[in-house]
Amino acid sequence: MTTVESPVGRSALAKATRRLVPLMAVCYFFAYLDRTNLSVAALTMNAELGLSATAYGFGAGLLFLGYILLDAPSNLIMHRVGASRWMARIMVVWGIVAAGSAAIQGEVSFYVLRFLLGVAEAGFFPGMILYLTYWFPAARRGTVTGLFMVAVPLSTAIGAPVGGLLLKLDGVWGLSGWRWLFLVEGLPSVLLGFLLLWLLPDRPAKAKWLTTDERDWIEDTLAAENAATSERNPLPVRKALVHPRVIGLGLVYFALAFGLYGLGFWMPTILKSSLAIKDNFTVTLLTALPYLVGAIAMILWGRRCDRTGRSVLYTVAPMAIGGVALTVSAFLTSAPWLGYAGLCACAIGVMAAFPCFWTLLPAFVSGAAVAGAIGVVNSIGNLSGFLGPYWVGWMTELFGSSKWGLVTIGVVMIAGAVLSGLLGNGLIAPSPKAASDPAH
Repeated sequence: MTTVESPVGRSALAKATRRLVPLMAVCYFFAYLDRTNLSVAALTMNAELGLSATAYGFGAGLLFLGYILLDAPSNLIMHRVGASRWMARIMVVWGIVAAGSAAIQGEVSFYVLRFLLGVAEAGFFPGMILYLTYWFPAARRGTVTGLFMVAVPLSTAIGAPVGGLLLKLDGVWGLSGWRWLFLVEGLPSVLLGFLLLWLLPDRPAKAKWLTTDERDWIEDTLAAENAATSERNPLPVRKALVHPRVIGLGLVYFALAFGLYGLGFWMPTILKSSLAIKDNFTVTLLTALPYLVGAIAMILWGRRCDRTGRSVLYTVAPMAIGGVALTVSAFLTSAPWLGYAGLCACAIGVMAAFPCFWTLLPAFVSGAAVAGAIGVVNSIGNLSGFLGPYWVGWMTELFGSSKWGLVTIGVVMIAGAVLSGLLGNGLIAPSPKAASDPAH
């Protein structure tokens, strides 16, 4: 038996899940926290440094310009040199830069450190998505991706209130509260980076905690899946990087990330203004709520996606629902708590769609091609990490309200859901084999 229901298969996957996924999730927790804790810091930092909404949005997004420059090359390097050394290098460097953000003095240093943080962190997330394909067959990938990516909502659900408490250290040892926030939340990444050298085996063949049968089962099962994928879609790396379906999935991810970062960097500020709440800690608690629910939705939705095998539907539905809810709620200015409900629905929809989305690409390409393709998709998607925060900031200054920025996020998410449905159902960008088949 070679199915995931065989005794050796169940045992191998259970061990891999227990040993790897929690460690990966903790690392991603701090990666995402160090990327987005700026949203909490902004509650006091912007006024202290005199940053306008546009300047803040531009600086928040600069991280992603540095990030996308090295995304695809980073994955190809990791595929060759191994995950443990490459991921350790990334985490140590980004942890140092994240903690160094406590030294920001004005607009210029703000921009420089945000860009450097993006350069330092480049390759971590797509590398971890690639790493999951080394260990888990397609039938389990939605579940484990959901368990890994639960770090995203949890980093906000936990990190926002913790950040609110760290702001209360204002004046301790002569440092502003937001400077303490960057220091305390940046340094753990350095320690975790060194631990990865011992705790993250590059491949199943190097995992001493697996039996010989379990190692062989994982390697043989994934080799058979990759061979079947390569037979259906025989794409070399260079063609995979520019294939229309890969680019299309990158645009879908752009829409998802537009919602994630457009909301993520601005939600505390929007809530403080729209709900007229003065206490920063209360704002961070309200920010945390939708992400806490989103964490639960991400796990349950990912498992359900695996059970049904309908990755396209399970990507499209939460994106569309979240986009519509946010668009409608943006006009409910006379009922701010209904507007808050719309923000929550959008955040939960984004979280639920993520694990299902990342099962789409490995079903299309394999081997080194999937390493490069994941990097390309992530790079395209993370362009919205720059555009989303900047766009919301610019629209807020232009109209004196965040309404039209939120409407834009909703519309982009709806468009992404439509594109995902078209790609997944083969209505556009058919596979190379299908495109060359006279029957198509």
